[in-house]
Amino acid sequence: MTIDGSGKIKVLLVDDQKMIRQGFSYVISLQDDMEIAGEAADGDEAVAQALALLPDIILMDIQMPGKTGIEASKLITSQLPSVKIVILTTFNDPDYIYEVIRSGAVGYLLKDADVEDMLEAIRSAYRGEAVYRTELAAGALSRAVSSAVLMPAYTSSSEDSPLPEPLTEREQEILQEMAYGLRNDRIAQKLFISEGTVKSHVHRILQKFGCEDRTQVVVTALRRGMVK
Repeated sequence: MTIDGSGKIKVLLVDDQKMIRQGFSYVISLQDDMEIAGEAADGDEAVAQALALLPDIILMDIQMPGKTGIEASKLITSQLPSVKIVILTTFNDPDYIYEVIRSGAVGYLLKDADVEDMLEAIRSAYRGEAVYRTELAAGALSRAVSSAVLMPAYTSSSEDSPLPEPLTEREQEILQEMAYGLRNDRIAQKLFISEGTVKSHVHRILQKFGCEDRTQVVVTALRRGMVK
């Protein structure tokens, strides 16, 4: 979605603390494949900036004046479904993680994570991967699966219809690991197969679901009860 032809990942920073925005901005600006699209200090400004700047990725705080990060995420994903939002917060709380999943955001990362983890989260989200990397994420994902109302921004009338071609046993295994937010290399290591094989299976899974990216596949699979 880059709009200036630079080929860089355009990142919008949303946090009510200026020092935090400045710190993230400095680190991101040092990356060859990223640039800062803009900044916002609250949820309302985040929505306005997202619509005006069309970033690729939004790093979003939760607790801010006005709209919370979760409320802003719901509004943004409903209007700009291709924008990927990663919640970056100090709260390692399963209720927050659950609400983030429902909001349409693709990731949840703690602010005390390593800088490299934050940068990799941006790149992973840009590739369409889910980024839920806290010890409480698995429980929140399970809770989301059992909920009758999950991420309404992604609701599709075709979600209850059978897949045109069923998943193989290996594809089901890989889909489960995708739901846990694992990258292709980690899936390959866990299942003792090559990364190229994983990529081929992921491509086939996307085709069978009729989805454009990994996040859409995981969301659809969650709604269908195909992952746990």
